[in-house]
Amino acid sequence: MGAAVAKRLTSFGCTVYTNLDGRSEATRKRAQDAGMIDLPVDELVLKSDWILSILPPRDAVSFAEKIQEAAAKHGSALPSPRTFVDCNAVNPETVKRIAALFSGTSVEFVDAGIIGGLPKGDENPTFYASAKDVKILDEFTALSKYGLKVSPMKGEGVGVGDASALKMSYAGITKGTTGLYTTMVLAAHASSPATADALMRELQMSQPILLDRLVKTVPPMLPKAYRWIGEMEEIAGFVGGSEGDVYRGIAKVYERIEKSIAGDQEDVATLTNFVKKAKESR
Repeated sequence: MGAAVAKRLTSFGCTVYTNLDGRSEATRKRAQDAGMIDLPVDELVLKSDWILSILPPRDAVSFAEKIQEAAAKHGSALPSPRTFVDCNAVNPETVKRIAALFSGTSVEFVDAGIIGGLPKGDENPTFYASAKDVKILDEFTALSKYGLKVSPMKGEGVGVGDASALKMSYAGITKGTTGLYTTMVLAAHASSPATADALMRELQMSQPILLDRLVKTVPPMLPKAYRWIGEMEEIAGFVGGSEGDVYRGIAKVYERIEKSIAGDQEDVATLTNFVKKAKESR
């Protein structure tokens, strides 16, 4: 998502910096293709008006800490304004912890949740955004001139954490149901391949909309499963209590898929074959 957003920004004339220390060649290639400029973290902080954090959830806090440390090092020499925008799939408590890193500093903070697929052509994900300071929120919304689709959240009680709460709620439904589809297909197949075939036929007869959704969402999930593990864990924290265990379980399902991709690929083959048969039987 980060490289795709950067490409959208650069295509509208925005200069985009990044830091590629320790990143893979594939990541470096995506950054280059997106028109990003690689800088050391200290220089990136000095030159950037907006710092958008778009990372796997597990890296969100450590990246924010790195930016906060760099900003603190420059102190009063840091040009203003500077705004850190957390766009990661983390729960409200995590994003409030990140916001607290910048409290009392010259760096402002915006909580943003990205909903939708990669920016491509006329398609754009929506950056739902909330902030303590409405003025900063309006300034972030103005980045729409660079091709971003920003939807500010305003109203009574809205602040840091609300954009992330929206993201958690939406992903809990969409990625959560994909996890349920995956779980039951694998469980049916574990009973016997014939059971999985019967499940597919019954869904086709009585729940065609559900089967269509399964066919559309399971295949693109496979290469992303490793990213969704942390997201499900964040959603579990957002839901809280024993109810959150539902999402801890789904996190384990995505972890299982990640291991299958790196290992024998048996589970991946089971899911792929189920989807293939569902398409052929239409």
